[in-house]
Amino acid sequence: MARRNFVFFLLPEFSMMAFTTAVDLLRIANRATGVEMYSWTLVSRDGQPVAASTGVRVEVDRDLKSMQRDTLGGEAPDITFVCGGIRVESYSYGELKNWLRSLAKRGRGIGGICTGAWVLADAGLLDGRRCTIHWENIPGFSEHFPEAQVAPHLCEIDAEIYTSAGGTSSLDLILHIIGRDFDEETVARVCEMSLVDRMRDIHDRQRLPLGARVGHHDSKLLSVVQLMESNLSEPLSLEGISHKVGLSRRHVERLFRLYLGRSPARYYLEIRLDRARQLLRQTSLPVIEIAIACGFVSASHFSKCYRETYSCSPQSERAKPVGVKDKHASGPLSATAS
Repeated sequence: MARRNFVFFLLPEFSMMAFTTAVDLLRIANRATGVEMYSWTLVSRDGQPVAASTGVRVEVDRDLKSMQRDTLGGEAPDITFVCGGIRVESYSYGELKNWLRSLAKRGRGIGGICTGAWVLADAGLLDGRRCTIHWENIPGFSEHFPEAQVAPHLCEIDAEIYTSAGGTSSLDLILHIIGRDFDEETVARVCEMSLVDRMRDIHDRQRLPLGARVGHHDSKLLSVVQLMESNLSEPLSLEGISHKVGLSRRHVERLFRLYLGRSPARYYLEIRLDRARQLLRQTSLPVIEIAIACGFVSASHFSKCYRETYSCSPQSERAKPVGVKDKHASGPLSATAS
């Protein structure tokens, strides 16, 4: 297997956690396999150290111009990651975008870590492509780049375009690449050496704050949703919820119709089914136990509701291959991606 070279282009105020997680996973993979499969080069615009959002300055190996010369001379990295962080829109350099376009034309991998996807989109590389970015940036990103198919997932891989949302999600992205280059056993060894229990599905949702998950910030609406999320195994009645938040039933119904376009009962059901789907994917609990944990009185009722919402049974959901994109993935937590 040929040695693979990664480039990490560091933008000012990049996310230190997302960057170092990605690089160290490559190092650990080399150690776990006993093969120097991966090498990496750190690049900045002028070859000078770059300060992360933490203020810590990181030395780099190369400047952008020298990398451009190498590309013109026929040398190009296998995957180039743009590492972003705070105020990424201020650092979307023209010469960087030109270089990324030239790499893409040659069929090389292009990636964005944390807010690095902004630069890829600004270069026109995400038009019609699946991608992700940190949840805080999704509304502005969607407004600026309507042609990009952004989703609130941990990671997205669309052909040779790689994006991760930041934080620890770069771990899942790099593990996925390692698994593709080697096998599941190698991924397991890298996880063990990293003290990580498993590789998450790259299409798992980012954990969003309540207001971002709901897509609105009305305090009364959020109070109702918070009550619902806190009472999944034993769902509250609408009358009980209304009493706890000090609103009439009719007022609660109006809030849900106005902001969420559905009834409180339907939204409550979607929350419970979304929780059930995560349990089916991530645990080996029996279906009946998952049904009870999510507030369903019987396995048959649970299966009926699940099939009506996701067009498959709970059993077939569990049988889906890891990483397969779910065309029915929209649900109560998808408002920020709309």
